[in-house]
Amino acid sequence: MELTSPSLQIAASALRAQRLRLDVIASNLANVNTTRTPEGGPYQRRNVVFVTQALESEFGDTIAALADEGAARGVAVADVIEDERPGRLVFEPGHPDADATGQVTYPNVNPVTEMVDLMSATRAYEANVQVLNATRRMAESALAIGA
Repeated sequence: MELTSPSLQIAASALRAQRLRLDVIASNLANVNTTRTPEGGPYQRRNVVFVTQALESEFGDTIAALADEGAARGVAVADVIEDERPGRLVFEPGHPDADATGQVTYPNVNPVTEMVDLMSATRAYEANVQVLNATRRMAESALAIGA
């Protein structure tokens, strides 16, 4: 018999996914001026791709039998992809990575976009922490009723 509730599993999967998203955003911000990577060329902005994930539980199996789609769904990271948009060109003829025309290609990272993504990921993470806390409080209350 499984003791973990589907709400805890869903929130935990979302916390893991949002933590990776926060790490990727931090990497994007840290490399906003990286014009040369080991792969060659400027740093490419990275994005996290989420997918729904069916959770396995006795409760979830019961609910899935009642509904076509099933109820217990979590989130998983499908991939971390590179943004293929071109980087910004800046005229800096003295830069070591300047081309023949003096143009330097900087990463396609926009700090404003990254900060908005950072705030969104932080809010999502905080919301899932609240789900965990509420589930814990409900479990404690249920145990107190039986005592």
